[in-house]
Amino acid sequence: MAVVGRIARAHGLRGQVFVNLETDFPEERFQPGAELFVERGGVVEPLTLTTVRFQNQRPVVGFAGIESIDAAGPLAGLELRVPADRLSALPPGMFYRHDLVGCLVETRDGRQVGTVREVEGTISGSRLVVAGANGDVLIPLAVAICTAIDPGAKRIVIDPPAGLLELNE
Repeated sequence: MAVVGRIARAHGLRGQVFVNLETDFPEERFQPGAELFVERGGVVEPLTLTTVRFQNQRPVVGFAGIESIDAAGPLAGLELRVPADRLSALPPGMFYRHDLVGCLVETRDGRQVGTVREVEGTISGSRLVVAGANGDVLIPLAVAICTAIDPGAKRIVIDPPAGLLELNE
């Protein structure tokens, strides 16, 4: 499943919550009737959106069966996910964050840095967490640094500025 948002906190008395977005398509993903999934206590549960409005570009949503602030409070921090087969097709040159996990990262001269373990940050500023030989290496996910990204081939080529890789050692 792919993460499309994280529940930030309860909002109001009727069980609505603020969502921090992890998708470039919030208007498509967050609509009344949409089904999202959360994991609580090792169990994946569906949540159906009943209300959606945007406040300062963040969704404020209500879920079926969550009718009070007391019921909404424990949802804070949970990831909202959708099955990967429900994701929209992306134009060439674009990719989903989860597509990068498992990609081999190497420099332009062929030196292997490691494998992407995670993508951290927000849509406006993300970084790759690469499992390297001596621990994690943090690499900004920026066009100037990540010069070639091929999720299909599970390969990312980087052109790191001087000292970037050494900072992580």
